[in-house]
Formats: sequence, structure tokens, C-alpha cells
Amino acid sequence: MSDMTAWLVVWPVAVPLIGAALTVALWGRERAQTNIGFLAIALQLAAGLVLLQHVWENGPVAMAMGGWSAPFGIALAADVFGAGLTVVASLVAFLILIYSLTDTDADQRRAGFMPLILALMTGVAGAFLTADIFNLYVWFEVTLISSFGLMVIGGRREQLDGAVKYAFLNLLATTFLLIAIALLYGMTGTLSMADLSGKVAALPADSPIETVALLFLMSLGMKAALFPLHFWLPAAYHTPLPAVSAIFAALLTKVGVYSLIRVFMLVFPDGAEIAREAMIWVAVATMIVGALGALAESDIRRVVSFTVVSGVGVMIGGLAIGTQAALLGTTFYIIHSIIISAALFMAAGMISRAGGGTRIADLAGLYKGSPFLAVAFLLCGLSLAGVPPFAGFWPKVYLVQAGLEAGAFGIVAGILISGFLTLMLIGRSFALIFWRAAPDGAPRVVSDGGDLMKGALGALTALTFVLGVYSAPVANMAGRAASELLAPQAYIGVVLGRSAQADASGAGAAEMRP
Repeated sequence: MSDMTAWLVVWPVAVPLIGAALTVALWGRERAQTNIGFLAIALQLAAGLVLLQHVWENGPVAMAMGGWSAPFGIALAADVFGAGLTVVASLVAFLILIYSLTDTDADQRRAGFMPLILALMTGVAGAFLTADIFNLYVWFEVTLISSFGLMVIGGRREQLDGAVKYAFLNLLATTFLLIAIALLYGMTGTLSMADLSGKVAALPADSPIETVALLFLMSLGMKAALFPLHFWLPAAYHTPLPAVSAIFAALLTKVGVYSLIRVFMLVFPDGAEIAREAMIWVAVATMIVGALGALAESDIRRVVSFTVVSGVGVMIGGLAIGTQAALLGTTFYIIHSIIISAALFMAAGMISRAGGGTRIADLAGLYKGSPFLAVAFLLCGLSLAGVPPFAGFWPKVYLVQAGLEAGAFGIVAGILISGFLTLMLIGRSFALIFWRAAPDGAPRVVSDGGDLMKGALGALTALTFVLGVYSAPVANMAGRAASELLAPQAYIGVVLGRSAQADASGAGAAEMRP
């Protein structure tokens, strides 16, 4: 591998980091910060696309920092799974920045909005592309610190209350994650996930690997908002600016889900039976509790927050099944969820502007005043529920098929029931917010946000429709990602500096692993 090729995995992390440093240096110069922010995210998207094309054509790529090869040094590595999610995250972040031009005022932008967004995107890309389990924790901390700053921009009382809950629960999760990493390092003497893959499998039968796996499930599950440790998300995500809520819902829980998939497919691929059994029940409970919580809520932003929780359960259900079809469906669902979570929080912010509040009981008659918002909300909601021909339909088909083939009927029931409850929720919300007549019969639209907000929301709505009608590119990418997760020999080889061909000699058997 040439040095220039290895640098491809660095740029999606380095570009927003450089942008964050430049925007801090230009503190108070709002226009310059905004221009740098847009340029940095656009370049991150371009770097991600180049990286994705390279790993698609040539297989995984890795960069050893400082020339210290893994497992002794820090490495960044990309396969189709990590590179693909980096691209989707950058694309959605760019659209959220467009939305934020209207959603934020000059004072909020001068308070550090753009540097914090760029720091957040650095952490997200770093988590998707790290090959070191301790640095996974480091990138979590980067996202936590920057997200805490974003949450309190504006300084309203409810923001500070949500930020305290958010920070406390995430710091608690971080503590458990550090304990799990320390125990794993004490047992194996390595922090490289590629190296851990072989060393964990070689541990004696009496090693406490189940305890460590459960600690990883608990700590990463808290960050992903799995039941019963999900309550921080609906208590916090409705409090910041809608643009901030959108990027949180789109990316932060997905980093937790990605980490669970990477750890359990690479570090614990054949063991940790107790943790995997627990994962099944936790996933089903998360799906149902999230959907029921959304139905019980009276605030539109808290409703959307609970739907994010329900979606996390669907993704972890696919991981619990662990077959090719299930991982394909999970990867597809992550991409769909990044798009639709951002879109629904954007729509919720526009509903708040149009109706002058977020309580569903106080909202009515918005269809007459803002038909675009009504249609976009309905289409995104149908995609969330898994109704064809939208993007949310196909991953649920793959997951249900995989569950039936694997005999995981509880997960199948959870997906179907949560989808039905979500469809009820969307119909109810649409009827009360848009279709119900206002008391005086007049449209109650104060402001629907303007062209920039409509453009960003319209782009995401169109994207979920296009990916539903023409799903082959995403399905192919998700299938390739699933194959590499089940047969990680090439990824392990490139991280450890060995020949990918030599390491892939047993890949055929690994691909058939249930």
C-alpha cells in the first residue's frame, strides 16, 4: 500500500479538525466561520466519497500513525461499512448546515456554533474510521464535549436541564466503557480491534469474557439509547436548537450502534453468548418502548425523539441475528435512519415556527398555511414506518426475512409491531397538526422557515424517496459491508500490515458463519 493511498483514510477526520481550528482562530467573525464550516464539510464529503470508491475497488485501507504499525501504534482503517457511513454523515451534516442558516441567529453563531459542529463531525468520522478500541473512546469524548457545547447554545433553562441529563448519563456510559476496555486490555495486552479479534478467540474458557462483553453492551448501549438506558435521549434531544437536535439524532446514536456492530462482529464474533442473548430482548424492548413512548407524548419534538429510540432497537435487532441478510438490513437501516431522523427533527423545528409552539394540542390547521411542510412531514413519517416505496421499507424487509430464516421470531414481531405503532403515530400527528381545522378556520402559520429550511428538508425527503424507488446502490453497498463484517480477514490484515490475500484464505468459511 502506498503512503498516498493510506492518507485517504485520514482526510475525512483531518479536514473538519482543521476547519474547527480555523473557525476558533476566527472567533467572532461569523461570516468567515460559516464559509469555512461549509467548505470543511463539503471537503469531508468529497474525501469520504474518494475513500469509499477506493475501498470498494481495492478493499480496506489503513494508516498507522507515526509509522508505528498496529497493534503497537494507533491506526485508522476503512472498509465499506465505515467509509459509507462517513459519506452519509457528511452529506446530511451539509444539509443541516444549510438549515441552520435560518435556524440560528448571529449571536448563536458567534457563540461557537460552527467550531462545535466541525468538532462533532471530527469525532463522528474518527469513530467510524478508528481501528483502535481505546481511540474509539477518545472519539466518543470528542463528540460528547462538542455536543454538550451545542446543546447549551441559547442558554434557555430547559436547554441547561437537558444538557445536564445528557452529560451525566453519557459520562456514566463512558466510565463503564473505560472499565470494559481496561479489562479487555488486561486480558489480551492489546487495544487494536484487529489484533483483539484473534486474541479474544484464543482466551482460555474460564476467562471472564462474558462479563466484558456485557459491559461493552451496557456502555455502548447507553450511548446508542438502548432500553432501559434510553431515557436520557427524549429528555435531552427536544431542548436544543432544531438544527442541533437534527444532527444529534442523525449521527450520535448511530455512532453508538456502529460501535456495537464493530465490537461484536470483530472482537466478539464467536463468543459472548449471554451478551448476544440479552441483545435480542433489549432490542425488542427498545423497539416497542420507543414506539409506545412516541404515541404517549404530547410534544412533537419529544415524539420524534422516541422514534429515534425505536429505530435503534431495529438496528440492534439486526446485529443480534448476525447473518448476512440481517447485517445488510441493519446497514441499510442505519443509512435510512441518519436521513430520516434529521429530516423529522428539521420538520419538527419548522412546525414549531409555523404553529408558534411544539405541543400537539396547540397545533392545528397548518396544512393550509404550509402544504410543503405537511407533505414533507407525511412522506418522511411514512418512510420511518417502513411504508413502500420509501427507503424505510427495504431494510425492514431484509430484517424480517433474516429473522424468519434464523428463527428470531421475537425480533420479527418487534419490527412489525413497532412499524404498525409508528404508522399510527404518523397518522395521528398528521391529522392533529396539519389536517385538523384551526379553531377560527384560518391558517395558523406564523413562519414556515423560508427557502433554506424548505430546501434542506426537501432534499432529505426526496432522498428517502429516491433510495426507496432505486434501492440497488444502497443495497449493494450494504451487502458488501455485511460480507466484510462477517469475513474481516482483509480488514484485519491491512490493519496489522499483513497480506490481505494471506489473511483472506479462510474467508469463505467465515462468510457462512451464522
